[in-house]
Amino acid sequence: MKRIVTLLLLAGSLSGAAAQQRPAVTARLEPDSVFIGDRFDYVIEVEKDLVQVVEFPEFRSPGGGLELVASLPVDTLEREGRRMKLRKRYRMAAFEEGRFNLGTGQVLYADKNIIDTLHTADSLLLRVGTFQIDSTSQSIYDLKGQKNLPFRFAEIRSYVLWGLALLAVLLVGLYGVVRYLRQRGRGLGSLFRPAPPLPPHVEAIKALETLHNQKLWQNSRYKAYYSGLSDILRHYIVRRWNIGALEMTSDEIIETMRGVELPDKARRDLSSLLRDADLVKFAKAEPDSEQNENDYLKSYYFVEETKPVVETTDGEEPDTELKKED
Repeated sequence: MKRIVTLLLLAGSLSGAAAQQRPAVTARLEPDSVFIGDRFDYVIEVEKDLVQVVEFPEFRSPGGGLELVASLPVDTLEREGRRMKLRKRYRMAAFEEGRFNLGTGQVLYADKNIIDTLHTADSLLLRVGTFQIDSTSQSIYDLKGQKNLPFRFAEIRSYVLWGLALLAVLLVGLYGVVRYLRQRGRGLGSLFRPAPPLPPHVEAIKALETLHNQKLWQNSRYKAYYSGLSDILRHYIVRRWNIGALEMTSDEIIETMRGVELPDKARRDLSSLLRDADLVKFAKAEPDSEQNENDYLKSYYFVEETKPVVETTDGEEPDTELKKED
């Protein structure tokens, strides 16, 4: 409706002009014979006076095996004096075989207060073909079975040579490792044996040093610091005396350790440290820097004072360190 009103307004504005010959409309298909899936152009051309108003149709996909691909802009082919020639292309595609009658080409024409539809003289015919299979001259055969070609060593020669070279390198390397181990009184099997566990006191001292280097209490992380101290001592007690300290409360540990022979100072330090840790973890206490450092020293010296002593023969100095197993 909006387009019709526009045409009427344009035609009314030109009503004062002299009567002109009606526009000439032609249409064609380029090409008019295609194969399935091919594209073709529906072309409408109009030759008219400069002041005459025409409107090309708005195509939608017509269906029935035809589809509109694109509607191209209107082109001005020529202009001579008051006469001009316009062309509109609609790009389309065909997806079904057969013959299609696209009807006559048409445009809207506005003349003063009249809107008319101008048609072409002939209808447009489109032929859509497909590829025909000539079964009389072309025979259809079954698929052939798989054919096995004879094995040739040349096909894998390069792989074998590279494999042998890699094997030689590995053997030379293995020989060097075995010789190196024998010079040190060890065998090849020692490479695959797990390292012996550290003695309990060595493991505890290393864990305490790692905890001290983390500087937890210096960053106000008191709970993490005292949890680390108490956990290290609990693991040490488990490995040193085979006491299930990990599942015990602090009071239960103190009571159980009464049956263990300990130096008096070590016993007092253990009790003091466990109670300080409980205050920080459960009562949210915040010890000062001096107490934090003292509790670390208590833990360290508790391990040092309770580590196993190795028995020595007469004339040898006692060694308080456990000898590692081979």
